[in-house]
Amino acid sequence: MRYLALAADYDGTLAHDGDVSDATIRALGRLRATGRKLLLVTGRELDQLISIFPEIAIFDLVVAENGGVLFDPQTRTVELLTEPPSERLVETLRARQVTPLAVGRTIIATWTPNEVAVLGAIRDLGLELHVIFNKGAVMVLPPGVTKASGLGAALERLRLSPHNLVAVGDAENDHSMLRFAECGAAVANAVPMLKSDADLVLGGDHGDGVVELVDALADRDLAANSAATWRRTILLGNRTNGEEVRIPPAGTSLLVAGSSASGKSTLARGMLERLAAQGYQFCVIDPEGDYESLPGAIHLGGPDRAPAADEILTALEKPTINVVVSLVGLELHDRPPFFAALLPGLQELRVHTGRPHWILVDETHHLLPVDWQPAPTTLARELGGMIYVTVHPGSVSPAVLATVRVVAALGEDPAGALRQFAEASHRPAPVATGEAPERGEALLWFLESSTAPFTLRIAPAESDRTRHRRKYAEGALPPDRSFYFRGPAERLNLRAQNLVLFSQLADGVDDETWLHHLRRGDYSSWMREAIKDGELADEVHAIEAETTRSAAKARRAAESAAESRRRVRAAIEERYTLPATG
Repeated sequence: MRYLALAADYDGTLAHDGDVSDATIRALGRLRATGRKLLLVTGRELDQLISIFPEIAIFDLVVAENGGVLFDPQTRTVELLTEPPSERLVETLRARQVTPLAVGRTIIATWTPNEVAVLGAIRDLGLELHVIFNKGAVMVLPPGVTKASGLGAALERLRLSPHNLVAVGDAENDHSMLRFAECGAAVANAVPMLKSDADLVLGGDHGDGVVELVDALADRDLAANSAATWRRTILLGNRTNGEEVRIPPAGTSLLVAGSSASGKSTLARGMLERLAAQGYQFCVIDPEGDYESLPGAIHLGGPDRAPAADEILTALEKPTINVVVSLVGLELHDRPPFFAALLPGLQELRVHTGRPHWILVDETHHLLPVDWQPAPTTLARELGGMIYVTVHPGSVSPAVLATVRVVAALGEDPAGALRQFAEASHRPAPVATGEAPERGEALLWFLESSTAPFTLRIAPAESDRTRHRRKYAEGALPPDRSFYFRGPAERLNLRAQNLVLFSQLADGVDDETWLHHLRRGDYSSWMREAIKDGELADEVHAIEAETTRSAAKARRAAESAAESRRRVRAAIEERYTLPATG
């Protein structure tokens, strides 16, 4: 399920003239039976609400007084979410004969046209308060206290994300609540401005509209609701004509395929950054440490410590926590079984919380290989919200490929990567149009669209340069991706697991060893394949070629070694921060 909670306003939404119909109560009961949470969010004072609404216990939590009070109907406990009303303001309003005047635990309320007197009293007393209108009602609360703020406190207690919430209302004070929720609905009798803000305008008014919404949630989880318009999308990049290309934040899965150092992680990291910026939770499965510096996430596991499934799932229980799971501390052959054991736990967490909203699986061909067969419910329950990153789409499990809805192909032969995916997933091969993508671009294919694959200019990831500086300059690449100075007779075995150690060892090895690897192009190959920096690799390759030509002209080896060392180090330092040498 994507939507695990419903937040409903009381007056004008659930209730008509203060009463909630039996049909509406039965509908709420049906929705609760599906395992979803129910939240009542109202501007009414709590004591008044309890006295007129005997069925209040059908709700898991109640946000009253327009976000100022949180009430648990099961335990009957009350939590004030802001300070009590100003006694000076209450006395002033009574002295100025403002009637009717209601004073709650956190709210002061009256009716129009008393807003003029209320604003005057606030001004005269020099108080920092704001006035909220709800059709004819006038409510006074501290700044920042809204239905959305109270709803946020309720969701935090339930450990739910607003991205798994539907909210429904009818009046001006419901704007913040509808914008806060992933889907905001307005009943037919709602004020025009709320309808224009809503994702979904219901056909029924008052409780009938809520019943309509409950049926759509219980039966279809709001899927394929043609009446809905969605505010949130995730940017992937732009077409060559500048048009933005976006995908929904749920209900789809993306395959990113291409050769090493082709920009796969740039696309994936950029997408993760934009998901985090909008509050969607993600979990990254990182076999090779490519995401160890990803901002906005906690990192579990590392070169010296394998992650534990329990700590991963525990961390993800909090909606605001994003997690990167590093598998570099596991042996290569242990990584697929570890992920295979973790995946059902992630999917079970999704069943109960709707999160993590997105799971990225790097090196998918290794973790979910072609012979991998999921348990019947592992992929079937939650097909969306997956990002698969791979060099070999044809080596990925067909069960995984069957769930993909969007493919981004990069590298030297993106059209070939699309053909490989199509063949492996038993789909007709697409015909790409336009010029071949260049560096920083991808060939994008929406499988459920009749549009041919087209060139996408990838929206850059803000953390890419930081990632290169930290991971490749000072991090620890695994042994199979480290550089080894061995020399022509392989007398040495000096391992450089990052660029700092590479530069230090380069300064210390003998000229014969340095030039041996340089003439073979080992340095540029390592930087291209392991460091994944094509521009640095191209520059170092040019140094290698020029030095080899100079040696052929009988230039002294010592001069060639010293000059090429200096130039290679300069090329590295231009892109990465290295410590000074003595």
